[in-house]
Amino acid sequence: MNSDVEIAGDPLAIPHLLPPAPEHPSTVAGFAGLARTIAADRSGWAPLVRYDAATRWYHRLRTGPGYEVWLLSWVPGQGSGPHDHGPSSGVLTVLDGALTERTAGGDRVLGAGAQRVFAPGYVHEVVNDALEPAVSLHVYFPGLTEMPMRAPHAVSCSPAERTADAPLGSPVG
Repeated sequence: MNSDVEIAGDPLAIPHLLPPAPEHPSTVAGFAGLARTIAADRSGWAPLVRYDAATRWYHRLRTGPGYEVWLLSWVPGQGSGPHDHGPSSGVLTVLDGALTERTAGGDRVLGAGAQRVFAPGYVHEVVNDALEPAVSLHVYFPGLTEMPMRAPHAVSCSPAERTADAPLGSPVG
């Protein structure tokens, strides 16, 4: 079937042909993008950071429908201990300094700007092995309801990579 209708110009410039922009992220790429946007706004998060030699400092920075964003600081030597995030998926972004992520697959040093995406059940340990403090941003979907601690030998390398357009709550293949 031939059509006599031709579209002149850019059809994506016509607002009613575009899907509405989501108010909140719903994909791994969306949450990683949210973390990058927050990270880029240093004046928004840096004044909130506190360092505590006795325990890791944390501050809930933002919430949205089904997700939350946390800001954490780590002085040298502080670590999370081996854990997972229960039913939550997440995005870990290092804002300042460097953190070491330990899994059964080995250690990975994450410098400022590095991101790790993880699925529910992903077991890891995060430690500040550096000589300088570090700051990280954590986005959890759904919001973090549990963080089961694991024995040190239980650190495993569960699937951590997802496709950019997979919904965060979807199974990881």
